[in-house]
Amino acid sequence: MDFPRVLRERRTRRQVSQLELALRAGTTQRHVSFIESGRSVPGRNMVVRLAESLELPLRERNELLLAAGYAPVYPESSLDDPVLAPVRTAIEHILRGHLPYPALVVDRRGDLIAANSAFGLLTEGAAPELLGPGRNAYRLALHPAGLAPRIRNLAEWARHILARLDHLPELRAELTGYVPESEPSAGLLGFAVPLRLESSYGELSLMTTVTTFATAVDVTLAELKLEAFLPSDPATAAALAKAAGDQARGNQAPGNQAPGNM
Repeated sequence: MDFPRVLRERRTRRQVSQLELALRAGTTQRHVSFIESGRSVPGRNMVVRLAESLELPLRERNELLLAAGYAPVYPESSLDDPVLAPVRTAIEHILRGHLPYPALVVDRRGDLIAANSAFGLLTEGAAPELLGPGRNAYRLALHPAGLAPRIRNLAEWARHILARLDHLPELRAELTGYVPESEPSAGLLGFAVPLRLESSYGELSLMTTVTTFATAVDVTLAELKLEAFLPSDPATAAALAKAAGDQARGNQAPGNQAPGNM
């Protein structure tokens, strides 16, 4: 790989000037210019500093090191690796802690790692082949056999999902084909665009939060995302609480059950 070209592409994509990158990395603009032109070969520590200064994801930092001729420094462990046992325990604890609200964990591609029991309410009626560990949560959301037929504001919601998938062009192209064309809503959106989803407990209005392991130095861990669905109105909060209560009493289990542990 051509390291000068790769560095320049990463820098320009993040809209960082040579001077700004130099200041962040503790070097001079002249040195950065020489590196990008191939006139200077950076040492391993300088490559790491440049990658950190550009705030690149760990996977891209490893790629930058490889392009410069150095071995990657950030490990990429399997979630089954014993070293990540505390992470698996933490994820299970966090998912349970979000009850009665739905929550799930996905990897870099959006493939499902785990979900809590409340997530089943969101997936009720979805085709079995779209559900379960390893299935893609973004495809589940937008596929005609998934959540899409029950999403009242599908076009608006889809835009927010598709905006996350620039690093997955093939998946983005597939999912774009499922989304109806429509003009952006001219009405007041409020403080966030909710997911308006029909369910057996009435229409749910949900906003989402995304949590990551901010201090991770393992590629796998750094790429995990925990997405929690929170009620955006009192009626939705009451519906989710009732669904959880019914499930606990065994009266009704919410929809298709997603895996609650890893």
